[in-house]
Amino acid sequence: MRKLVVATRNLGKAREITEMLSDLPLDIVTLKDYPDAPEVEETGSTFEENALAKAKTYARLTGEWVLADDSGLEVDALNGAPGVYSSRFAASDPGRIAKLLDLMKDVPESRRTARFRCVIAVASPDGQIETCEGTLEGLIAPEPKGSNGFGYDPVFYIPDLGKHVAELTPEQKNAISHRGEALRKAKAILRRKLGLSEE
Repeated sequence: MRKLVVATRNLGKAREITEMLSDLPLDIVTLKDYPDAPEVEETGSTFEENALAKAKTYARLTGEWVLADDSGLEVDALNGAPGVYSSRFAASDPGRIAKLLDLMKDVPESRRTARFRCVIAVASPDGQIETCEGTLEGLIAPEPKGSNGFGYDPVFYIPDLGKHVAELTPEQKNAISHRGEALRKAKAILRRKLGLSEE
């Protein structure tokens, strides 16, 4: 069985990705299985640049296929911030949410539009690499709600569902999320590379 390294140490992200790829004939591991692997600095100005840097580096280091993603929150009223700095916006999830809500406190609902964006890169040890992308549109809510998910999920409101992302079950989230959309595209890439027929 071919090994696939999911290039993350984030347990929530690793769980989401592993669940969505669980029906493929892959031995899925994460960077937790490579304790000596260095952190790849996310110095790119776009999600794609960061995903590509991680996928190429870890494919070279491990000699395995690698799936790497970079994702984050783009808030229109903040000119696309926090964007590629989403995970570095503050030191913790509660801190990031508090900082975001403080910056948004005087922004009316009509201007609270935002999106989650995810870019995934799939790299093979011989240097072949493909990317795909997913987005989820919504609004920044004035206060957090829900206890599922991670990151900015408690303050990301989806008008069509009338719920915050953190109020969704994992199955509901995977069906609509930016990472879910990108992973479905990545899954098609992996099926093709594994020589499997399309679903």
